[in-house]
Amino acid sequence: MTNRLSPGDPAPDFTLTSDTGDQVRLADLRGKKVIVYFYPAAMTPGCTKEACDFTDNLASLKAAGYEVLGISPDKPEKLARFRERDSLTITLLSDPDRTVMNAYGAYGLKKLYGKEIEGVIRSTFVVDEEGAIQLAQYNVKATGHVAKLRKDLGLAA
Repeated sequence: MTNRLSPGDPAPDFTLTSDTGDQVRLADLRGKKVIVYFYPAAMTPGCTKEACDFTDNLASLKAAGYEVLGISPDKPEKLARFRERDSLTITLLSDPDRTVMNAYGAYGLKKLYGKEIEGVIRSTFVVDEEGAIQLAQYNVKATGHVAKLRKDLGLAA
């Protein structure tokens, strides 16, 4: 079982490649609140719904002081196609060796259609301005997750 993060834990720092080829470092976002979410695969129905929900809410999340980073094991080229296909405006990051997912406890055994398999655990974290975990949510549902997250953060619908 992977170690899970809890509120107050330091957020594991990372540097990952985005869909545009840029290097994105969590440490560079200190002073801002950051929503980091992990999803299994670009261009699949649930992951598309979740990414579109974050994109649709991005302006209001940014207005409330939040940045949004979506992380999957997909290569940057696939992430670029995902952005293009679905007009995504959130930052998409590639974690092909799952190092960051493991550091956040977002990779490991999970149930899928009643079977236990190893894979990406759909998870969302809110990192505060000092780099600590403010909120850690594991096994989230793709549909309705952003609305629930907004409620959990006290943001108006």
